[in-house]
Amino acid sequence: MSYASVPGLVEEKVDRGETTLVVDPARLVEACTVLRDEHGFNFLSDVSSVDYLGWGEAPVAGYWGAPAGGNSAGRDLNRPGTWGLRRVPAKKPKRFAVNYHLLAIVSGGRGAPRVRVQVWVDDEETVPTVVSVWPTCDWHEREQFDLMGIEFDGHPNLVRILMDDDWEGHPLRKDYPIGGEPVRFSGEE
Repeated sequence: MSYASVPGLVEEKVDRGETTLVVDPARLVEACTVLRDEHGFNFLSDVSSVDYLGWGEAPVAGYWGAPAGGNSAGRDLNRPGTWGLRRVPAKKPKRFAVNYHLLAIVSGGRGAPRVRVQVWVDDEETVPTVVSVWPTCDWHEREQFDLMGIEFDGHPNLVRILMDDDWEGHPLRKDYPIGGEPVRFSGEE
């Protein structure tokens, strides 16, 4: 299937049988509307995001070389997470990837076609909401805002959905401080 008609298409990638359409964030709503109306992707199954802070910079477990836990043979078999990659991963276009997972569900059909729509944004950049295209996106975008701090322009109710209203920060970001809340046991005063 050709996706050349999708507005704002930056790149089409097919890897391991999965199609990813990288779209310009400014044209996301147009792209999603075309995918729904002309290509039949009538179901948004999920919205996910990835924080690539520090991606492609050493030292990170799994990178080739001594700073990353490797040895002269290329990897340390006794340390988990060092897979002996022979190159540092390529830089990503921006810090965050926001992924929309779409299905084309047909009554009685099996093996619904799937596509991933991906936009890239940095800190302080916003993504236009696609609630007008798929109303169920309301919850998904709120989850990404709450846990990753990604803001969705035009969202009808962009407030925390999982964390307490007074929670500071976004716990799934790589720069979120590791630590936690003190554990309170029942029976303690």
